[in-house]
Amino acid sequence: MSFTIDYDPREEAANAQAAIYDDLNPAQQEAVLATDGPVLVLAGAGTGKTRVLTTRLAYLLQSNHAFPGQILAVTFTNKAAQEMKERISTLMGGVPVEGWWLGTFHSLAARMLRQHAPLVGLESNYTILDADDQVRLCKQLLEEHQIDPKKNPPRGVSDNISSWKDKGKNPTDVNPNEVGDFADGKMLTLYTQYQQRLKILNACDFGDLLLHMTTILKDPKNATVLDDYHRRFKYVLVDEYQDTNVAQYLWLRLLAKGSNNICCVGDDDQSIYGWRGAEVDNILRFEKDFAGAKVVRLEQNYRSTGHILAAANGVIDNNADRLGKNLFTTEEVGEKVRVRGFWDGPAEARWVGEEVESLQGKGLRLNDMAVLVRTGFQMREFEERFIQLGLSYRVIGGPRFYERKEIRDALAYLRVVAQENDDLALERIINTPKRGIGGTTVKNLYKHARSKNISLYQSILDLSQTDELKPKIKGTLMKLIDDFERWKSLVSTLHHAELASTILDDSGYNEMWKLDKAPDAPGRLENLKELVSAMSDFESLQEFLEHIALVLENQNNSSNDSITLMTLHAAKGLEFKTVFLVGWEEGLFPSQRSMDENGQKGLEEERRLAYVGITRAREKSYISYVANRRIYGSWVNSIPSRFVDELPEEHIDLATDTGMAQMGRTSHWDSSGFDAKVSGRNLDLSQKATTDGEFTNGMRVFHDKFGNGTIIHIDGSKLDINFDHAGAKRVMDSFVSKA
Repeated sequence: MSFTIDYDPREEAANAQAAIYDDLNPAQQEAVLATDGPVLVLAGAGTGKTRVLTTRLAYLLQSNHAFPGQILAVTFTNKAAQEMKERISTLMGGVPVEGWWLGTFHSLAARMLRQHAPLVGLESNYTILDADDQVRLCKQLLEEHQIDPKKNPPRGVSDNISSWKDKGKNPTDVNPNEVGDFADGKMLTLYTQYQQRLKILNACDFGDLLLHMTTILKDPKNATVLDDYHRRFKYVLVDEYQDTNVAQYLWLRLLAKGSNNICCVGDDDQSIYGWRGAEVDNILRFEKDFAGAKVVRLEQNYRSTGHILAAANGVIDNNADRLGKNLFTTEEVGEKVRVRGFWDGPAEARWVGEEVESLQGKGLRLNDMAVLVRTGFQMREFEERFIQLGLSYRVIGGPRFYERKEIRDALAYLRVVAQENDDLALERIINTPKRGIGGTTVKNLYKHARSKNISLYQSILDLSQTDELKPKIKGTLMKLIDDFERWKSLVSTLHHAELASTILDDSGYNEMWKLDKAPDAPGRLENLKELVSAMSDFESLQEFLEHIALVLENQNNSSNDSITLMTLHAAKGLEFKTVFLVGWEEGLFPSQRSMDENGQKGLEEERRLAYVGITRAREKSYISYVANRRIYGSWVNSIPSRFVDELPEEHIDLATDTGMAQMGRTSHWDSSGFDAKVSGRNLDLSQKATTDGEFTNGMRVFHDKFGNGTIIHIDGSKLDINFDHAGAKRVMDSFVSKA
């Protein structure tokens, strides 16, 4: 007996193709199978965007729509690129993916530029400068123009140049009106000469990789280059499209014009990096940029419970500039988002610590919990509380508070004041800020100290009486010693927190960070203010320094199971079973600085940040705010963030600290603290403005701090006012009067 077997290779290929996407939901499958024309995949938080992107790439290959070399797949980070390569290889049965056009914007642009460098005056073996090299080159240019580098730091020059490059602007593209006064108004000249110097060095910086390639691709004289890439790339895939800057956007548009088969995956509701050049408008205008674009919304969330998603939706719905989507889950509704109000910051930190211990007692690991803050200075209070409770913690996105450079530097000054023989502390700050005291001088000081068995401090005093030190060095060292002697004399008469502030000012340390134009410099200044504020809790300088020593010892002994503490920005892309969102007060979150500098766009980015924070939680989400918060040593009265008011009531569990009066989200505090009028009862003032007619939209009012302004929105007892000189602010009605 014989058997015949019908074998159809086309059927086997079709089955293999179906196998890679048959377990995707309908919207995900639609995104994978939409192979013709431009596609925008609006992927909400936790909806499986990475899976969709990698499955789409694998499908294009398995279905013979393209060969590996015909697909350009772009990510933002090397980590994301590596993850995509591993997933693609797995989906394709282990095939190697090295050599594919899959990588970050900069790595792919660099690969292209190697082939076309002569078109922008470079050789193919050009060098890519790192950040330090860029700053050194800017320093040379400042010196040549005799521009004061202290008032105009080289890093500031480098940052300005990078900002122009992120916007796709060569020196000839910069409008002289946007140059400003920095670097004596010569920034455009410095940029021009910076680029000329790079060509002499046969080098470019990271910004040049995209800028040069965009310049090449859009130049009509290089039409054949662009045509070649259009023939090469049948498909362009882009991850995190909402985070692209102008230069990245221009580069992508030029490359996608050939086939028009560009697929961008992103979430306009998670665009939170405007401060570093990202343009949310890139994703918002996708349908205008690419005619006939198909928009696929991924709205089924696989991370969070129903109440958490509904709370996030309720907040983000208040943004006007968004394409719109509504996250949902088929899983359980879960617990409501717990919203808590407290009298002050310490009470908030105590509550978080107690909740963490309670969850631990129920079997939840610390690794599954996170505390998310708006800005770095908020971390200290929670770090202190965790240390008191013996809870191990980790800080993501930077060192722990007392391990940060600026804090260790400040502590070194204080340690020398408290004990002049602390050689390690003195060595740390002897040339910080820079005083022209180099390593050779320090080595000679130590050599004398060891020969006489004395401290570094005493060695300076000894050698200052001889001619062994150069006169300029001797004068600088004696000035430092005189400062320390003066600061030591103030220990008994000046409060130690005030003394610390005096030292940071007199030493030039605060000024050093004020002049530093690095993006993290303002945060370092905030941390220094928070350090001074923290000292107020201790009786003396010695007691404070002993506390710090114990804190650092506890930190060094931390275990692997640790609660995570980080900023909201650092949390993007992460998830935890339980998330504490703290400090939701107007002015802190949303950030007043962001609103002052960017107006409505700034507010909407802050709201997107709130959305990102809420959607980090899988099972439990806590949101808290306080009536009084000590910021940089001063107590500030607060009102709940407008984002708290935007949380849908049916999805939250609202309560307040038992140590204070009951308050609703629209509670009213005056300048002395919680208003006695609401003491002992839960008072909702949401109808106040309309019932007594005291304030109306368009009314002119006066505020003691901000002056005259016009009411533009009334939200219960909170007024949004456009002040004549201070811009838009949200204030309590008790602080204003009719003009």
